[in-house]
Amino acid sequence: MRPRDQGDRYDVVVVGGGNAALCAALSARRHAGRVLLLERAPEHMRGGNTRHTRNLRCAHAAGDPYLRGEYTEEEFLEDLLAVGGGQVNRELARFTIRESRTLPAWMSEHGVRWQQPLRGTLQLGRTNRFFLGGGKALVNTYYEAARKMGVEVRYESCAEDLLLEDHRVQAVVVQRGGIREVVPTRAVVVASGGFEANVDWLRRYWGDAADNFAVRGTPYNDGTMLAVLLDKGATPVGDPKGFHAVAVDARAPRFDGGIATRLDAIPFGIVVNRHGLRFYDEGEDLWPKRYAIWGRLIAEQPGQVAYCIVDAAAIGCFLPPLYRPIQAGTIEELAAALGLEPLRLARTVAEFNRAAAGNTAVRPDVLDGMCTRGLVPPKSNWARPIDRSPFYALPLRPGITFTYMGVAVDGDARVLDQHGRPFSNLYAAGEIMSGNILARGYLAGFGLTIGSVFGRLAGREAAAHARA
Repeated sequence: MRPRDQGDRYDVVVVGGGNAALCAALSARRHAGRVLLLERAPEHMRGGNTRHTRNLRCAHAAGDPYLRGEYTEEEFLEDLLAVGGGQVNRELARFTIRESRTLPAWMSEHGVRWQQPLRGTLQLGRTNRFFLGGGKALVNTYYEAARKMGVEVRYESCAEDLLLEDHRVQAVVVQRGGIREVVPTRAVVVASGGFEANVDWLRRYWGDAADNFAVRGTPYNDGTMLAVLLDKGATPVGDPKGFHAVAVDARAPRFDGGIATRLDAIPFGIVVNRHGLRFYDEGEDLWPKRYAIWGRLIAEQPGQVAYCIVDAAAIGCFLPPLYRPIQAGTIEELAAALGLEPLRLARTVAEFNRAAAGNTAVRPDVLDGMCTRGLVPPKSNWARPIDRSPFYALPLRPGITFTYMGVAVDGDARVLDQHGRPFSNLYAAGEIMSGNILARGYLAGFGLTIGSVFGRLAGREAAAHARA
């Protein structure tokens, strides 16, 4: 390894290239002279999972051209606790929600532009703010802002290790083009994501089932720096087996399919496994709060595959899928096309139709109470009979967005060791620490909120430490 001259020390080194890392670098550069951002991906793949985002959840007192109505901090917290089962650091959660109010203005100051809420099943017009052009535009905007502010960016630069002395980071070990280099720094922000793209790591908890998972985002989130932090004694938080996963088309690419491969049809039909049997309530709650449970549910099914069955009345009710649905004139023909046992699927649909008899057209924007009767598992809302030919099927697999396990941080975003002591100049932001706030479940747009809030905080605190 080739050490740099100590006089060439950076004030802040940010590890990562997505939203949290960029917010940290922008924030740090406002208060420190030399800021380096290490993006592991090549330039055309920069931005990590942020490239696939499109909105941000934020509290606000009143509507504006881009948000409808009011979304209070109290309601935001209630929504978080409902999906997370109360397993959150409430102090950090409240801080994140409070700070979310300031994010739109801060983002606008750095060049982000906004658009009207998108229409579709997610119904996020009141709670989430959509940025113009989606995640790729957001990433490009932030990188341009970083360039203008003088942040140094290195692509294809993988941070492999941290050199510590007396509970303090002295340098970051970086590999680029086969050359390893020691980069001295006064402070470090780690914002390099989780380990969802590391199939071997997933296999520790899921066994061979991990080979059937799709990874919606970047293939570069393999947990290298998370493993380093844990090896250095950082306190782990979050369920190591847990991940945020949604139902994606089973025909989607293994990596980097992004939001386009997600399927929004589930509330409008039924979902069966490869035995032709339903296994969960498709109408449990409004889609923004419950869509993230379906990846995990499908991961627990045989072969990690399932099928959403809808009819001609429902096919136009959800966002069009990326791949053409499988179509047939009868349920039995549809089953044969899917490789399912035709009589078993026909019985499942018939049982559902009897339990949903008399229910009419659904209203996906409200919990309409149109439920099944005497059926296990039930369908609590939007249970309309599947009886209008032609019939359609969408094959589903778990599409992992991020993993929940990360490292514990304090109120200044400093990484905590296993005795609860903070490392003096080591900070974390984004997915690698979001398990402090979101231990399970998901709220649409909240990952970007956590990354933005703690990216700003970590960058500011790291810069302050470097100046001290």
